[in-house]
Amino acid sequence: QVQLVESGGGLVQAGGSLRLSCTASGRTFSTYAMGWFRQAPGKEREFVAAISWSAGMTYYADSVKGRFTISRDNAKITVYLQMNSLKPEDTAVYYCAAGPSAYDLKYGRYDYWGQGTQVTVSS
Repeated sequence: QVQLVESGGGLVQAGGSLRLSCTASGRTFSTYAMGWFRQAPGKEREFVAAISWSAGMTYYADSVKGRFTISRDNAKITVYLQMNSLKPEDTAVYYCAAGPSAYDLKYGRYDYWGQGTQVTVSS
C-alpha cells in the first residue's frame, strides 16, 4: 500500500515557477514509477509527466515539454515536478500517481493516487 501526499501548489504569475512535491508512505516506493496528472475545471484529467523507478526514463506531455521537469529522490521517497515558464492554461489541480511503469502512467494506468494540489497561474 502506498499513500501519496502532494504539496507546493499555489498562485503564481504567468512566467513564474513552482515546484510540486509528492511524498509517499510505504517501503515499496522505489519500485513504482511515479507521475503527475492535472485536471482543470470542466476538463478531463490529462497526463503531465512520468518517471521510471530508476529515474532512467521520463515522459512528458507535449504541452509541458521544455518547461516542466520531473525528478525523484528515492531516499526521501519524494517525486518532484519543477514547473517553469508557467502559463494561465497550466492552471489545474495537480495529482501525483504511482504505477507499474512510466509508460503505463503515460497512458493513464496507475495503482495509487494523491489528493491533489491546486496550481493557479494568473495572466
